[in-house]
Amino acid sequence: MNTESAVTGILLELLRTRSVSGHTEEAMRIIEERFKELGLETAVTRKGSLLATLKGRSDEGIVLAAHMDTLGGMVSGIEKVDGKITLRSVGSFTMSSIEGEYCWIETWDGKLFGGTILFDSTSVHAHGIEDASVKRKKKNMYVRLDEEVSKGEDVRKLGISVGNYIHFDPRPVLTESGFIKSRHIDDKAGVAVLIQVAGELVSNAIIPSYTLHFLITGYEEVGHGAAGFLPENLREFIAVDMGVAGPGRESSEDKVTICAADSTGPFNYLLTKELIEVAKAESIPYAVDTFPHYGSDAAVALKAGLDVRHGLIGPGVDSSHAMERTHEKALRTTIDLIKAYVSR
Repeated sequence: MNTESAVTGILLELLRTRSVSGHTEEAMRIIEERFKELGLETAVTRKGSLLATLKGRSDEGIVLAAHMDTLGGMVSGIEKVDGKITLRSVGSFTMSSIEGEYCWIETWDGKLFGGTILFDSTSVHAHGIEDASVKRKKKNMYVRLDEEVSKGEDVRKLGISVGNYIHFDPRPVLTESGFIKSRHIDDKAGVAVLIQVAGELVSNAIIPSYTLHFLITGYEEVGHGAAGFLPENLREFIAVDMGVAGPGRESSEDKVTICAADSTGPFNYLLTKELIEVAKAESIPYAVDTFPHYGSDAAVALKAGLDVRHGLIGPGVDSSHAMERTHEKALRTTIDLIKAYVSR
């Protein structure tokens, strides 16, 4: 039986914690406690981002950023006649990737009601194979509520309203072979990696070359996570996010990815080269990749006016923005690359 490592234990705890974009408070409290236990100074921005600082040999700083927010949904309508609950996306994903998923609707007073996300002509017995096989679109998807309701008034009496968050069941599993499969590994794996990096630096009394600012954001999946308050005197911004594993990609689930470019263009060339050189020097398994359908907090920070070198690394993740999977090896190699880079 596989025994979970420290970083895997952190990741599984975070995966079980609800944190759709814009509603990450509970998860941020857990993360802040972890950093405080290590003796790091912490602060929460007005926007809800978390900063934890570890002093280095230089006051000049490096931001290591990961995002806690995940994909999810929001109630967009409650049909008067039959009480059908329609939904809008929070973040970017296909409707087919969430069909059949268990979920919870969270009311404004914090009550959770279970349900299942369904296509409105799912049953082949009721609709026939042809109608049950059409393309899934938002307009023909709904939440089947696990309550005795038959009309919109019944749903509203439960306290459910338009604007309520819909949380997908992540279903996290650690396999005996070391794989972690779950929704929302993007980017809870990155958050777990940063907590583990901080812990290993502190426990081994390693003073990094530059002051490290661990930044955990809560709006990355909707495009503006790192835009906002950031510390002064920064030299670099390194996003720790997933590497996209799949056909046509160099990334894989057993190593760290160093991203050379994403949809916004190239990352800083010199920083990318240095990360590659460190990985080679330390014999850390890595891949270099580019992601044409991908954006990150590093690009957002630059668009907001930050004058730094920017880069991106992260563990390889398969089936991103669906039922995702990575391996403990990818987490470990990402931790090792960060530690080696900041300790030079």
